[in-house]
Amino acid sequence: MVTFPNCKINIGLNIIGKRADGYHNLETIFYPLQIKDAIEIIESDNESDNIFTATGNIVNVKDDDNLCVKSYRLLKKDFSQLPSIKMHLHKNIPMGAGLGGGSADASAVLLLLNKKFSLHISQEKLIDYALQLGSDCPFFIINKPCFARGRGEILEEINLDLSSYKIMIVNPGIHVNTRDAFLNLNQSNFSPIGELQEQIKQNITAWRNVITNDFEKSIFEKYPEIEKIKNMLYQNGAIYSAMSGSGSSVFGIFPQKKHINIKFPSHYFCQMV
Repeated sequence: MVTFPNCKINIGLNIIGKRADGYHNLETIFYPLQIKDAIEIIESDNESDNIFTATGNIVNVKDDDNLCVKSYRLLKKDFSQLPSIKMHLHKNIPMGAGLGGGSADASAVLLLLNKKFSLHISQEKLIDYALQLGSDCPFFIINKPCFARGRGEILEEINLDLSSYKIMIVNPGIHVNTRDAFLNLNQSNFSPIGELQEQIKQNITAWRNVITNDFEKSIFEKYPEIEKIKNMLYQNGAIYSAMSGSGSSVFGIFPQKKHINIKFPSHYFCQMV
């Protein structure tokens, strides 16, 4: 059985404050985009088989750190009837790019195992499992536009439809360490709670002046190449442009009829959806 997990972008990312557990409270809009990986799972007769293989845009990850393998092992603990499997991932979504590709893959494995082996796990319980894998993972169980709070795991579906626009994703191949991105935040610049919920209701033409990503300042200082991408998207007619998550991907939202001809370096990942 095969599934095609999609990525997401963050429209606005406001850091509200640091928590007692060391994490940060944030507010963001998760919006799904149809840039996809592919995952195939088949049953295996041999427990000693290598459970996971991968091709495409991926670096080698040990099984203990692999979110897809962790997803299988997490369900296996509670569902002993799960057989041995072989799992293959073809990676298209850039890694470490603020697009949630790893989280999407992990949640897709939960959904695929539930369907393939008729485990009858409710969506609520799947979200519980997903949260054990990562803060972004529960969103990909719902996979609809959501306002997110807490660490990103408290989700509320919202009515946001960007299908009448085209969205360009540009990734320069820079891997931004999410932990370092949080460490470099200036606590004096944290955003007010609830601000994004009101900002997103404004017309998209107003977003440029009101909706921000609190990671951009420190990330752009360290990686000016990423800021340059955002500026180029605006110079070429984007209605709204921002870095997604903690980077390094930048997206631009354009009118559907806008002709776009931007020359990015050949090693960049660049895709229009």
